Amino acid sequence: MIDPLQIWVLAILQGLTEFLPISSSAHLVLVPQLLHWQDQGLAFDVALHVGSLIAVLWYFRCDLGPLFSHWFVSFTGQHSPESRLVWSVALSTVPIVIVGLLLSDELSAALRNPLIIVGTTLIFGALLGIADIISVHVHDEYSVSWRKALLIGVAQAIAVIPGTSRSGITMTAGLFLGLTRTACARYSFLLSIPVISLAGSYDAYKLIQQTGVDWSGLLMGVVISGFTAYACITLFIRLLNRIGMLPFVIYRFFLGGFLLWWFW
Repeated sequence: MIDPLQIWVLAILQGLTEFLPISSSAHLVLVPQLLHWQDQGLAFDVALHVGSLIAVLWYFRCDLGPLFSHWFVSFTGQHSPESRLVWSVALSTVPIVIVGLLLSDELSAALRNPLIIVGTTLIFGALLGIADIISVHVHDEYSVSWRKALLIGVAQAIAVIPGTSRSGITMTAGLFLGLTRTACARYSFLLSIPVISLAGSYDAYKLIQQTGVDWSGLLMGVVISGFTAYACITLFIRLLNRIGMLPFVIYRFFLGGFLLWWFW
């Protein structure tokens, strides 16, 4: 049984940090360590990601139908901005799939070192700030070419290192490539759909081998994570052009500094 307080804290953390450029993995690894909680286990991690996936699917519920209908039409040779966007997202997903297949569980566990998380939190926070400052902010997500899609995908693959932030590094890459802030966010969130689906399916496969699953705790985690993530996505996109990336850069510097002090 997972403690209810732990469920609430970790589910809210997942919902907030999965889509903000501040790294969900860093928070989910470090908060239990700081509070001396037992590891929440694979089943609960899967539940939290299911909640995040439901949230992003619901946010794009009006977009996904037209996107996929245009994508199916593209097989007849008739291409459109919508079909190109789907193909771009698919191409961006390839690098992280390759890295995920090559990365062993042992190496993945080794990368969850707190000092590695400190370094990635600070370094990729600085890159996010630089990208936001120098970006021309002119292109939308429909203008992502196959070259840009591949570069964003390679950047996303780096996010297997905890503390990097999958959303943060894909937005950083998008900004460096001239996308607007809103386009970066929307492309990153669309890109999360296949990534979370694939990772969740793999973890669910491993979960089948487990027994004694706390289903009520998992359901609570799904609901809390889903509601929190949906609110986070909506507010983030609504406020992004007004506030920019600076608040998240400052937060990453503060978090990295605190963790360096705590673990040094």
